[in-house]
Amino acid sequence: MNSRFTNPSMDEIRTLLRRIKTIAVVGLSASPRRPSHGVAKALQGFGYRIIPVNPALSEGLGEKVYPSLRDLPEPVDLVDVFRDPSHVAAIVDECIDLKLPALWLQDGVIDSTAALRAQAAGLTVVMDRCIYRDYLRLVA
Repeated sequence: MNSRFTNPSMDEIRTLLRRIKTIAVVGLSASPRRPSHGVAKALQGFGYRIIPVNPALSEGLGEKVYPSLRDLPEPVDLVDVFRDPSHVAAIVDECIDLKLPALWLQDGVIDSTAALRAQAAGLTVVMDRCIYRDYLRLVA
C-alpha cells in the first residue's frame, strides 16, 4: 500500500461532486459564523441533501440532526467532516463499518493514516480541501 496519502485528481473530484446527492456533515455547528454551517448551507443551496451529524444538536439548517453516522436514517453518498483531526480515525472506522462510499476531510482536517485506511477499504477520500471551493471551481 502507498504510504503517502494522495487526493484524487481534479477530474475525479469533479465526478464525485456531480455524482453525490446526499451528504452527512459531521460536526455541523449551529452558529452561522462557523465554516461548517456556511459550507453546509451553501451545499444545500447547490441542491445537495444535507444530513447533519452532531450529538450536541437536535436541529440544524432545517434538518433533524443525528448523534452519529450509525444513527443516520438513510444511506449517504459522502461524509463531510468538520472535526478536529483527533476524531478522524473513529469517523473512518464508522465509515468502513457502514460501508459508506466517500469521505471528505475539510481544510485542516488531516489524518493521513486514517485516510489511507479508508482508501484501502474502498472509500473515495478527499483530505485537507474545501468542498465548497472545489464545487465552485469544478462544478458550478
